Amino acid sequence: MSNDLLQRGKTIKLAVFDVDGVLTDGRLYFLEDGSEFKTFNTLDGQGIKMLMAAGVQTAIISGRKTPVVERRAKNLGIAHLYQGREDKLVVLDELLGQLNLSYEQVAYLGDDLPDLPVIRRVGLGMAVANAASFVREHAHGITQARGGEGAAREFCELILRAQGRLDAANAAYL
Repeated sequence: MSNDLLQRGKTIKLAVFDVDGVLTDGRLYFLEDGSEFKTFNTLDGQGIKMLMAAGVQTAIISGRKTPVVERRAKNLGIAHLYQGREDKLVVLDELLGQLNLSYEQVAYLGDDLPDLPVIRRVGLGMAVANAASFVREHAHGITQARGGEGAAREFCELILRAQGRLDAANAAYL
């Protein structure tokens, strides 16, 4: 892990996640009745819970809107959920105003072009391993794990490590 990423992670107060391709593997599943389902990784969920327990706020900003994501956010205790919002930078501006935070205090994990304006603007903008190549080129860092396969956990642990809180977060389970 680079010193640059650890430096960037030290001041993070808000971690923001995209959904499709980040918290999921990016595949969309539609049933005959028109409903949709997604699969989420439990490692990612635990990482998000650990981050929140350490005092870092969390948010989801997704261009798509589905009840499944609302349920997942509720299960994890993510207070800030924005769905059906294509311009993610506008959403982040609104949220930063509410929370009285600056861009430098935000970490974002994304995978595709709609995530890029936020990735480029925040203090720690990262892409998952299987993100679009153009997005990876412009991110501060790239996870080793693919979206939906532990990338969010890796991102959360990076922030916790940068803030000197990872050992304590893990020790809570010993």
